[in-house]
Amino acid sequence: MKTLPFIASAVALLSACTGAQTDNNYYVKANVGPELNGKTAYLYDIDRDANIDSALVTDSTVIFNAPMTESYNGTASVILRIDDNNIANFFLEADSITITEGIAKGGQLNRRIDDYWTEHIATNEEYMELPDSLKKEKYNYYAAKSDSLDKAFFEANLDNAIGVQEILRDKRPCSLAEIDSLTGVYPILNGNARLEKMRKAFKLEEETSVGKMFKDFEVTYNDSTFRLSDVVGKGKYVLVDFWASWCGPCIRQTAVIKDLYKQYADKGLEVIGVAVWDEPEATIEAVKRHELPWRNIINAQHIPSDTYGFQGIPCIILFGPDGTILSRDQQDESLRNDVANAINGK
Repeated sequence: MKTLPFIASAVALLSACTGAQTDNNYYVKANVGPELNGKTAYLYDIDRDANIDSALVTDSTVIFNAPMTESYNGTASVILRIDDNNIANFFLEADSITITEGIAKGGQLNRRIDDYWTEHIATNEEYMELPDSLKKEKYNYYAAKSDSLDKAFFEANLDNAIGVQEILRDKRPCSLAEIDSLTGVYPILNGNARLEKMRKAFKLEEETSVGKMFKDFEVTYNDSTFRLSDVVGKGKYVLVDFWASWCGPCIRQTAVIKDLYKQYADKGLEVIGVAVWDEPEATIEAVKRHELPWRNIINAQHIPSDTYGFQGIPCIILFGPDGTILSRDQQDESLRNDVANAINGK
């Protein structure tokens, strides 16, 4: 029996409104395990990509209590994080919010989400209680009912942070033109921090597209400084691999890069790895484990992505002898072909 899509999706995110209004303060109390005592917990704003508050876990509990600024009230979709663990995702409001077993209770927006999922679950349960002989016959009815709930929920929240989250989840833009189109259709997106960050990245990507001259950047680690201009624009073809030890697709592409390195090193190809968004120790261990023979720059973090505008990795760029960008964001056979054509003069 095929599983209804709305059955598969209707999990978690249940929250209900409890606790008293706290004037213009937000009050968030989370019950966590005793193993987290002494750890620092953070409220991480998804749109702004920044921590907005921190507190210490004591007696299996962490409490955040601070004035709510107007720019955050009802606009921030936040994640409660401890170490690398996401404990809960909820909307921050000037209200009392309690979190138990990852479920947030409190706040108008969280209550709307609760109402939405309550309806979905009731629909799911109604369908699942049907005799097997009727399920196939009623499938389209319940699927349409689920779609109707989704549409009503979306349209009812186009003026708040729930709508922003839903729009950006379902309609993630892939270009400046798509951002402009989205903000034209949905005015609430104007000025959204996440969208503005994407807009900046797309502009940087355009400025460093194929045919453009390289942009320099500088990385310092253990008192040693690397500049891209140390190797690019010096008369050789340079393949730069922006990667991280935790990135599976990055590691898979090293096999392709090893082949290219072996095939073209004596024809003037230099390969440089630049580790981004990674811990230095993890990078060093990965270089050894995967036997990467080329030079690797450690601890570049966000410096290259803030220069070249890439929002995901691997990002592999081929620079010509004069520093012109000859290939960007290609992998597998496309990457092999670009390198071969450049070096063989095709």
